Parts: sequence; structure tokens; C-alpha cells
Amino acid sequence: MSIVKIDKKITGYGIQKEPPANEPTTGAADQQAEPEIEHMHENVDRPEMLLGSTYKIKTPLSDHALYITINDIILNPNTDHEVRRPFEIFINSKNMDHFQWVVALTRVISAVFRKGGDCTFLAEEMQAVFDPKGGYFKTGGRFMPSLVAEIGYAIECHMKTIGLLVDDELSDIQKKILVEKRREYEESEGKKAKEGEFPESAQLCMKCYTKAMILMDGCMTCLSCGNSKCG
Repeated sequence: MSIVKIDKKITGYGIQKEPPANEPTTGAADQQAEPEIEHMHENVDRPEMLLGSTYKIKTPLSDHALYITINDIILNPNTDHEVRRPFEIFINSKNMDHFQWVVALTRVISAVFRKGGDCTFLAEEMQAVFDPKGGYFKTGGRFMPSLVAEIGYAIECHMKTIGLLVDDELSDIQKKILVEKRREYEESEGKKAKEGEFPESAQLCMKCYTKAMILMDGCMTCLSCGNSKCG
């Protein structure tokens, strides 16, 4: 039995009671401590292999496409707390005009990913960047105010894929109504749009920034997101 020397003044005492005979005693060694839940932070070691996805961006601003690769880390694997979080981002292209700011952007975004916490704000902030020379329309009629905004859109799509953001999809009934409205509009105009595109006479929707706003039954309705001025 070891001797414990008390250097401080005793201000109180208590008597430790023995547990009842019918209750099993549990020592610290017998208790299995639950493993701590690992959260994303800047000191998380990078595994040798990461899962990732690559997104292609082709804009009218350049003859060469940009390829955005976002690698994810899996925290708490094989447990009920398993989550997938973005860890790093790379942007590659044959076009070297934007090399400096692209490298700087990827390093800053990767640092935000590794810092932990809520990183979903990146997608919204980047999509709010406007090019002073003007934006462009993607295939399908979606307007992109800048190249940075399209990179932010790719990050948003990735976050929706891994479950960080919830995709506000239209219900089956809403999709059916929009398909019927589109068919009626094309029949009235006598022109049929190509698959994946919207009528040429459609206007820009200020909610989803897609050129898909048509006038039907005296009401402006977006064939992409369902936004309507009539409620």
C-alpha cells in the first residue's frame, strides 16, 4: 500500500460506502470507453489514398477546359458517425492565363476544407463573384457571372453529392406540370427546343439564373426551377 503525503490543509472529508452485494462492481479497467468522434480539423493527417471526383468546366472564355478535382476524407469509418468531408481541391488546364490565381484559389479553398467547421459558405460566396467583362451562358441556358462562379457551382454540386448540402429538387408533380407547360408552349410557338435546352424565346430567371422563363396563361414561369410570378 503506497503512502500519500498531503501537503495542503484538509477542509473536509467523506466516507466511501461499499456498493450493495447484489450490484456488480465496475472498475475503470472494466469499463469500455467509447471511441471519440473525430471531427475535421487542420491537424488531421492526410491518408495515402483519398476518394475524389473530377468536374469538367468548358467556357466560351477559353479554348481549353478546366478540370476540377475535389478529394474527400472519410472520418469515423465503419461507425454510425461515418462522414465524408472535402479535404483538398485541384484545378488543371492547358490554359496558363489564369495559372497564378487558380493555384492561389485552390490553396485557400483546401485550407478552408481542412480547417473544419461549416465550409458550405464557399460555394455561395464564389457564385456571387461577377466578371466586370460580363458572364456567359452554359449549355442548357444557365447563366454564369464569372469563371470563379462556375468553380463555386462545381463545389456546390460536389457538396450536394456527398450530403453536405441538401438538393432542393422539385417534386414529381411539379416536374410533370413543368413538362406539360413546356409542351404546350412549344406547340403554341411551333418550335421545339433541343433536348436539355429551353425555348429560344425564354427569358432569364433571376432565381436559378437559367434562361428558362416563359409566359404561359399570362404568368411568367421558369421551366427549370418552377419559379413563378403568380405564386
